[in-house]
Amino acid sequence: MTKFKSSSIAESISNAIRGLKLAISSQRNFRIEVPIAFIVLISALILRFSITDICILILTIAMVLICELLNSVIEFTLDAVYKNNYSKLVEMAKDMSAGMVLLVAGISFLIGIILFGKYVIKLFI
Repeated sequence: MTKFKSSSIAESISNAIRGLKLAISSQRNFRIEVPIAFIVLISALILRFSITDICILILTIAMVLICELLNSVIEFTLDAVYKNNYSKLVEMAKDMSAGMVLLVAGISFLIGIILFGKYVIKLFI
C-alpha cells in the first residue's frame, strides 16, 4: 500500500470526513453555503414540499456544494503544482473553476425560486 491509500472502509470514511472538516474550516463560501442549505431544507419541510420537490432541492444543493469542493480541489492542486507562482493559465483555470460554481449557484437559485414560488403562492391563495 502507498501512504495515500486507505486500508479500510472506516479509514476511507474518516478521510472523507476530515476533508469535509477541512473544507468547512478553510473555505469561506462553503461555510456560508452549508447553513443556507439547512435553512432551505427546513423551509421546504415547513412549507410541506412534496417528496419529489425535496429530492430536486437536495440534488440542487448537492451540486452547489460539490462544485464548491471541486473548485477548492482545483485551486489547491494548481497552487501546489505551480508552487503559488503566478501563471496566466493557472489564473484562467481558477477563474473558470469559480465560474462553474457561480453558474451552478445561479441555476440553483432559479430552481429555488421556481420550487418555493409554487408553495409560497399557495399560502396566499
